[in-house]
Amino acid sequence: MSDEDILDELFELIEERKAELPEGSYTTSLFTHEKGENAVLEKLGEETTELILAAKDDDTAEMKAEGADLVYHFLVLLSMKDVTLDELRAELDERFGGH
Repeated sequence: MSDEDILDELFELIEERKAELPEGSYTTSLFTHEKGENAVLEKLGEETTELILAAKDDDTAEMKAEGADLVYHFLVLLSMKDVTLDELRAELDERFGGH
């Protein structure tokens, strides 16, 4: 499975959770949290801090874990804001394509 495939699959799952809001799903809890989008924003801040600390400590395994958490919560935020992966890819291509 390529990196693109896993991001697409994860984003699709997030979008499904947003549409269906199944009980017991962590993703559902982020979409329905009483703090609204602030719950996801707080998680993004927390995961970013944890990633920075792992990098500072040269803890590669922890960097991977925290990086994955950061990407997941970022994808949830994109979904909340109705931004697609294609839009994100287009922005990345505009900025970095061909470089």
